[in-house]
Amino acid sequence: MLSAAANTMSNNGGSYSNDRPASAGEPELATDAASGGFFHSDYKKHEDLKQMLDSNKDGLKLEAMKRIIGMVAKGRDASELFPAVVKNVVSKNIEVKKLVYVYLVRYAEDQQDLALLSISTFQRALKDPNQLIRASALRVLSSIRVSMIVPIVMLAIKDSASDMSPYVRKTAAHAIPKLYSLDPEQKEELIAVLEKLLSDKTTLVVGSAVMAFEEVCPERIDLIHKNYRKLCNLLVDVDEWGQVVIVNMLTRYARTQFTNPNADDAEEEENRPFYDSDSDSSNSKKPKFSLDPDHRLLLRNTKPLLQSRNASVVMAVAQLYHHAAPRSEVMIAAKALIRLLRGHREVQSIVLHCIASISISRKGMFEPFLKSFFVRTSDATHIKLLKLDILTNLATETSIGVILREFQTYISSSDKEFVGASIQAIGRCASNIKEVTDTCLNGLVSLLSNRDEAVVAESVVVIKKLLQTQPNEHKDIIAHMAKLMDFITVPQARASILWLLGEYSDRVPKIAPDVLRKMAKSFINEQDIVKLQTLNLAVKLYLSNPNQTKLLCQYVFQLAKYDQNYDIRDRARFLRHFIFNQDGGTAETKLSQFAKKIFLAPKPAPMLESRFKDSQFQLGTLSHYLDTPCVGHHILPQFPEVAPDPSVRDVAEPVSAHEIKDERHSRKEKRDKKATKEKEKSFYSEDESSPAEESESEDESTDSSESSSEDRESSEYSSDSDKYSEEDEKKKKKNVIKKLNNSDSGSSSQDFDSENESDSEESEEEEKPVKREGKEDAKEKPKSNLDLLLDLDDVIPITPIMTPSLGGFLTPMNPLQLNGVTEVAASFIPIKATELLNKVSGKGLKLDFRFTRSQHLVSSAMNSIELTFSNESSTTIKDIKVGNKNLPSGIQVHDFMPIQILQPKTTSSSTIGVNFNDSTQPVNLNINYQKDDETLSSSVTVKAPVGELVRSVMVTESFFTAEQAKLKGMNEHVVKIAFPGHNRKIISQKVFESANVALISSEGNILRFAAQTLASKSLVLITIKIGETDDLEVCVNCEKMVIGSMLLNDIKANFK
Repeated sequence: MLSAAANTMSNNGGSYSNDRPASAGEPELATDAASGGFFHSDYKKHEDLKQMLDSNKDGLKLEAMKRIIGMVAKGRDASELFPAVVKNVVSKNIEVKKLVYVYLVRYAEDQQDLALLSISTFQRALKDPNQLIRASALRVLSSIRVSMIVPIVMLAIKDSASDMSPYVRKTAAHAIPKLYSLDPEQKEELIAVLEKLLSDKTTLVVGSAVMAFEEVCPERIDLIHKNYRKLCNLLVDVDEWGQVVIVNMLTRYARTQFTNPNADDAEEEENRPFYDSDSDSSNSKKPKFSLDPDHRLLLRNTKPLLQSRNASVVMAVAQLYHHAAPRSEVMIAAKALIRLLRGHREVQSIVLHCIASISISRKGMFEPFLKSFFVRTSDATHIKLLKLDILTNLATETSIGVILREFQTYISSSDKEFVGASIQAIGRCASNIKEVTDTCLNGLVSLLSNRDEAVVAESVVVIKKLLQTQPNEHKDIIAHMAKLMDFITVPQARASILWLLGEYSDRVPKIAPDVLRKMAKSFINEQDIVKLQTLNLAVKLYLSNPNQTKLLCQYVFQLAKYDQNYDIRDRARFLRHFIFNQDGGTAETKLSQFAKKIFLAPKPAPMLESRFKDSQFQLGTLSHYLDTPCVGHHILPQFPEVAPDPSVRDVAEPVSAHEIKDERHSRKEKRDKKATKEKEKSFYSEDESSPAEESESEDESTDSSESSSEDRESSEYSSDSDKYSEEDEKKKKKNVIKKLNNSDSGSSSQDFDSENESDSEESEEEEKPVKREGKEDAKEKPKSNLDLLLDLDDVIPITPIMTPSLGGFLTPMNPLQLNGVTEVAASFIPIKATELLNKVSGKGLKLDFRFTRSQHLVSSAMNSIELTFSNESSTTIKDIKVGNKNLPSGIQVHDFMPIQILQPKTTSSSTIGVNFNDSTQPVNLNINYQKDDETLSSSVTVKAPVGELVRSVMVTESFFTAEQAKLKGMNEHVVKIAFPGHNRKIISQKVFESANVALISSEGNILRFAAQTLASKSLVLITIKIGETDDLEVCVNCEKMVIGSMLLNDIKANFK
């Protein structure tokens, strides 16, 4: 049988060959490019793989594992082989064991029950002589997301953090965020381990340690103080991924620990003549004072990274210089960013986003590279639009001529979106630089004769904004645009012309009434935006020229009175009272007396600004790219007015290091004979607990003898360190001397560590109590691995368990505040799924869904809905994807990733994004899939509860009260509910279950909750007043009346 398996393997062409026997049938090409392979109808090969895995020959096992890993790499489901693979976790063949661990990391979370049976094997593997096996075992352990094994994983992380191998310590750092996400209550213990890893001097470890720090406790700046200089010095030698993480973290550190280097010249401009004229008064006194030595250390050590081949590293350093460097030194980052524009399109997009933000405040930084931002025909549309923004930001009196000539050529492009943006860019240049306003206006007027209607419409809109700055000088342009009403059909352009005629009707007194006459003829056929401006034009003309326009006004208002759109009817009813009395006559009323002041008041000209202005996000982050706070986002702090005490980064004077060493040697000579034997015994175990001097390339052959006696050595070390610490406490009282004595007895590796900094000594001293405590616990419980696992049955499970899919631990701790409203994570996340497709209608395919209350990656206006597909049949289902969609107007759907294959009795999850456009209208979709070579389609309907159409936000109580006062009348919904007991926690939980809202305040007998709708960002304010009797008064204020009413009914139903 084994020979048959071997023959089958050779016929299949080895482990990674795509050649298959003729009997396998025709291959079916995968529709998902990410799967990268072919799906075959011959699944009996899994039986061959199981036989090969059960064999006694390591060669067959290795070949089987290679084929299985190949399947996983191609995106094929290999979960049914889990029982056969997990048995080989005890294999003595190193290569087989490595591949088994790779497989287990992939499927341990899906097959948790089977993985738990092998925990004792993983624990033994943590003591394996091979560092790769130790690291793989820890990786698998941390991938099993079961709360009952949290203590085991915690012990494994603590031991691995003191491992001799830097690779294992790096893996321990990676495991810390996983354990934190599984059980956030372990945070304090994890911080103690993290403190030890941050003090590591190995470049392989520090990057991962900082990454774990950012995930677990980014607010604990005190952990960075003593390691700051070491991180700066090691930065150049850390791997590229670690460099990005460290530089981003140090940027925020610099913003909290150092003063603003540009505070003195914040008002000064970038141009050089201004600096020269001010040099006598400012430059003679302030430069020497400018930078803290540690601030200078950071800038000096990151500067070489601007030449990195990795675009992400260059971007990280550039944002550091932008956010934390003096103006005079930022220029060096500009050249590096320009170099990145030669990269791929994706890199260009992110770099141009950052340059667009920088160019608003630092024009002079990119002026020498103006031609680098000229648009190429090969550029994608979004790249072209970004370059337009940058060119507009960089425009000055000297460069505007070149830029306008460039814009003129862009207008002849075939890309309509780009042409429209180019015309808007011309308008921005004309608005910002007064010297070229007339030139730009003349150029835009010439575009009014263009054959392309889109160009003419965009030009009209821009001209309208420019004319507001100086309308008296451009009477002819207004008249010319009035004549275009007969030819332009774009609603926005027609509305702009009508607004201009109404606002400046006194400049063209003969033309405006005639335009109103023409608009009255075509009123019923116009778009809503044009009808509204027609009503405005009628009122303004009546006020300025009632003799000619009175009858026209009455006719237009009569048409509007019976319009199909209620906005038009409401506007007509509102405006009628300004010019007509109740009987339809024209007698003066109180409103009509002030009508001219209201409608013909001078209006400020609009400011045409860049969309990148006032972005408060850290450059290069996803939040900056999307211009919205994303999961894991850390807000960029402001510089302190007074720098915090810099001595927190001091550990000991480097000058006195030799004296300290001499004193230590003189004391050690007295007890040399006594200590020699103890040092020889504990040398390796101490080395493991002080990983400062280990290197990545240690010989694995020497590890086997050390690991066999590791428990005995560690217990001896703990008793020795206890004895020495007691002696030190009796002899010395002062902290500094205590540190010297502890370092004397703590780790012999310090004797030959000539270049170690004093910050590592402090960190080691603080970590020793943790080490001793951990070792004593291990000594008190000399149980087997099985006993340890069985004892965990008594552990109370931690609830709720926070997982990445539910948000929570990855949500930003300090989200960005916009207009007084801050989006925050959901207070409650529904776990229960709702059936969308039953297995009978789906012919074996069952589909459930639930709202995750987290932001969808594509758009913040979309609901993120988790879909769970289950194959309840006995045959395989393939190619599950979204088919035809029947969507109401305004609703958008972002499809889930197609599921290529779903084995019998298995489940798979995916996420779909739906923008319900603030409505409860159902979304009808078809789910297409293949089963038994037959293409099937099942219709499903997704309907969102009104509580899922909002996202929780945090506002101040004063802001809440002010907004609530604005939302009265029809925007307020009140009901009284009988509810026995006044338990605030239960009341809040009931509200959280009904809707995704955040608790604002809970003072006195009033609870306040806030949220905003996903699509329109309209505020939803909920107030609950607890009565003296068993009743509650619930009030919902919302601009969307339907949402407010339905939400109140849902809350009422949930309380009952």
